[in-house]
Amino acid sequence: MKVSHYFEWEEYITGGHAQSVDNQRKIMDRRGIDYTPEPTLDADLLHLNNMGPKSLYWAKKAQRADVPVLVHTHQTAEDFRESFALSNLLAKPMKPYLEYAYSLADHLVCPSEHNRRVVAEYADAPKTVISNGFDPEKVEGYDDEELREEYLDRYDLDPPVVFNVGHVIKRKGLESFVETARAMPDLDFVWFGYLNPAGGELDRFLKSRDTKRLVESAPDNCQFTGYVEDIEGAFAAGDVFFWPSKNENEGIALLEAMSCGKPLVIRDIPTYDWLDDETHCLKASGAVSDFTSQLDRLRDPALREELGANAAAKSREFELDAVGEDLVELYQRTV
Repeated sequence: MKVSHYFEWEEYITGGHAQSVDNQRKIMDRRGIDYTPEPTLDADLLHLNNMGPKSLYWAKKAQRADVPVLVHTHQTAEDFRESFALSNLLAKPMKPYLEYAYSLADHLVCPSEHNRRVVAEYADAPKTVISNGFDPEKVEGYDDEELREEYLDRYDLDPPVVFNVGHVIKRKGLESFVETARAMPDLDFVWFGYLNPAGGELDRFLKSRDTKRLVESAPDNCQFTGYVEDIEGAFAAGDVFFWPSKNENEGIALLEAMSCGKPLVIRDIPTYDWLDDETHCLKASGAVSDFTSQLDRLRDPALREELGANAAAKSREFELDAVGEDLVELYQRTV
């Protein structure tokens, strides 16, 4: 089997979307599946990961050539809101565009059951839920004590550290993160990651006005590190993973935090119906008072250890070796 595995605008897209594509390619590498990152009809399957205009062109071309088209539903209008500058304005025309784009697929791959329910309103094509998964090797050094001390010293952090990992955008609960930190001045809050690893002009352009305001007005106990090269250091330094995101298709950083045995405090949103409150995590309604109440409970090291161990056990379902079988089986079935 040969797969044309195309990721349009690959050189510009970062974060979980890019990590998902990288995970798919790792799966193919490990299972000996021949693939090319270029769009081509000289393949048994066309797998598209970002439905830009060039992807639409190749999807229609593949239809005429009877090459099956598989599309990953990484984007929804709902998930796009409150992300980058002008995203709320662009989300309105984005939905009919994606409705058309997803209708070109012979089969849709949805990273979560929540995403599948949302995309059901977009297109009638058959859908299969396959987690984006995570590579445990990426964070295997998180328990290195020297690395932990290095990152605690670098950012002047005093455990227990409340942390987040990922793009700093409003949709991911930026305001809740900042205001919860303001309400808990005796705890250190740190957000590892920024909008764009390259920084510079693109980074400044993409940040919305609200994002800039919230970051600049954060209290002294709340800091934003910018992009960090060694992500293991972030997971080494953090003690409680605070994930107040308002809307997610899945959330690879959350899976990574779980695998590191970090206890979770998350917003109670439909995406995480598969996580049991009080067992795998602590859920909050979204009010700052609820977040502070749950974080207060995790001052207890025993509760942190218990929830972290449960989260780590649950995360094994999402390791690449586990989800890879599902992706390969879908490839074979579609072809």
